[in-house]
Amino acid sequence: MRLPFFYGWVVVAVTFVTMAIGVNARTAFSLFFPPIISEFGWERGVTAGAFSFGFVASGVASPLIGRLMDRAGPRAVMELGVALMAGGLLLAPLTSQPWHLYLTLGVMVGAGSVCLGYSGQSLFLPNWFIRKRGFAIGIAFAGVGIGSMTLLPWVQHMIEQTGWRTACTAMGLTILIVLAPINLLLHKRPEDLGLQPDGDATPAVGAAKPVSNIVDPAWASTDWTLARAVATARFWWIAFGYFCGLYIWYSVQVHQTKFLLDIGFSPSIAVWALGAVSLLGIPGQILLGHVSDRIGREWVWAISCAGFAICFSALIALKYQPSLWLVWLMVFTQGALGYGLTSIMGAVVFEIFQGRHQGSIFGTIMLAALAGGAAGPWLTGLLYDRAGDYTLAFAIGILVSLLSALSVWRASPGKVRAVAGRLHRLRTTN
Repeated sequence: MRLPFFYGWVVVAVTFVTMAIGVNARTAFSLFFPPIISEFGWERGVTAGAFSFGFVASGVASPLIGRLMDRAGPRAVMELGVALMAGGLLLAPLTSQPWHLYLTLGVMVGAGSVCLGYSGQSLFLPNWFIRKRGFAIGIAFAGVGIGSMTLLPWVQHMIEQTGWRTACTAMGLTILIVLAPINLLLHKRPEDLGLQPDGDATPAVGAAKPVSNIVDPAWASTDWTLARAVATARFWWIAFGYFCGLYIWYSVQVHQTKFLLDIGFSPSIAVWALGAVSLLGIPGQILLGHVSDRIGREWVWAISCAGFAICFSALIALKYQPSLWLVWLMVFTQGALGYGLTSIMGAVVFEIFQGRHQGSIFGTIMLAALAGGAAGPWLTGLLYDRAGDYTLAFAIGILVSLLSALSVWRASPGKVRAVAGRLHRLRTTN
């Protein structure tokens, strides 16, 4: 039975719910962190190392998940993620030694988050849309912000009332009960259901062909294997751009709360600022995703990187003038602008390396991105320890923001495939 609307929006809805629960289940580690230290008395570095070790697991898993997506499709990848993440959360309450924590909340939850989070969803969601690709991905990824406002307070309340073990168990069961069934609705591409991207009708025999979005026919006609992609400069520009993108994302996310406390703001202001960033990220991702469909992915990536650069500048200024309007500027530019990176991360790779092996290529690029996500908080903390303040670290963040924008601009996805808003230029030149 044919639905009265395009099935791609079902895929978007499933992704929205999966991201809301899956991404925030990993983020919830920061809520489990204090009671675990209080119970066991382990050193903070040892305990927090489980989360960092999860980043290592994510990096190792990313190329493998991309290959699995190419061969088996999204249902296999998502259900594997459900099994890993739910298994880690359900086993974590049995923890009695640090290595238990590293295995459960570290390796299992970390590897599962690659499947259920930004990386896994970006492996197939771009297939369903062309003209509305950025807009659809922006809506789907906005689930993370909704989840952070609803799921995390619930987890914190449960920790306070019944302990971290019960909260872990509840999260694991939620993932199993909610995400396991709804992800069975996923399909890799609309053609699997006899549909066209964006819900377009199948062209009738003899009808005029729609305007192609291909700008570089020679590049687009290449069968891009991972080996061929790695041999191109574009691959390395994207990898470096994504490394820098996650570097700036996580360096500010991890350190901004402590910085605000250090310069004299109250804990309530510091916590509010972190929550407001996620809240502003919801409309930011949707709007910038839509804008990218009109003006191009390079422009929106540059706008998002500029948001982070202004955010770092505001943080530096706050050291000398700790005013609330600068906090507002930092929050707005980080959330409403910076978080737009996620809405086009998959689109950039797909529009350059679209084909049978796009999952493997994207998964390998995300290995570099996750390395940036791990390096950002670590190097920022190291520079603080050496210099005694964050000024140098935040200044480097500005430089890295500019390098990220430049790298994606050099990759130039718009020179391979045009976004919907640029198709009129192809019409006039063809």
